[in-house]
Amino acid sequence: MSWFNLLSFGDQGWTDELLRGAWLSIEISLSAYAIGLLLGLLGAIAKQSKSVVARSLASTYTTVIRSVPDILVIFLIYYTATDALSYLLGMTGLAMQFHLDGFVAAAISLGVVQGGYSTEVLRGAIVAVPRGQSEAAFAVGLTRKQSFFLVIIPQMLPLALPGLGNLWLIVLKESSLVSLIGFTELVLVGKMAAGATRHYLLFYAAVGVVFLVMSGISSIVFHYFEVKASHAWRRK
Repeated sequence: MSWFNLLSFGDQGWTDELLRGAWLSIEISLSAYAIGLLLGLLGAIAKQSKSVVARSLASTYTTVIRSVPDILVIFLIYYTATDALSYLLGMTGLAMQFHLDGFVAAAISLGVVQGGYSTEVLRGAIVAVPRGQSEAAFAVGLTRKQSFFLVIIPQMLPLALPGLGNLWLIVLKESSLVSLIGFTELVLVGKMAAGATRHYLLFYAAVGVVFLVMSGISSIVFHYFEVKASHAWRRK
């Protein structure tokens, strides 16, 4: 069978399966990225907190995440989270079986990893905002919370965008790691196609091209937002 037929749509081709795998990779990446941003924002706030406990917890979190291999985090969450949640439910008196879905486990595990790196990116952007902005916000009567969300965040986002763009590309690539827990994303589909047809170079190259396309489009989108944000920053 020719390469053209193997990469066609329909029963004999694998392109439709590859595209479905690519879409699952995007869904996992988007979910993990959103979780990572939320954890990163909480971590950045904690590192700027006056509470010693909050700062210590945030520092421990980022240190552990940046030291432990990502695949180990995925394995820990996928294989232990179900038992842990079932145990916690049992402690509340709700005796019920709980099974963590593979998609949810993949998104949470990658999101936890992303959160550790997002914390440092967002913290650096917050620190880069001149302290006088907060003082001016307090001077006009804004509370600490209002000052953070209305003054600091709008000014730190343009500074954080380059780093956040890099983190998106990283999580997009790291979505391939969930194939190791049997989740049928793009890399696992490519592996299955290569094994079934014995055309390893063709399908692994096809997977690489798809990742290149997704990364290229992502870079264009983030560059657009960086340019828009920098223009808005200059007008202030």
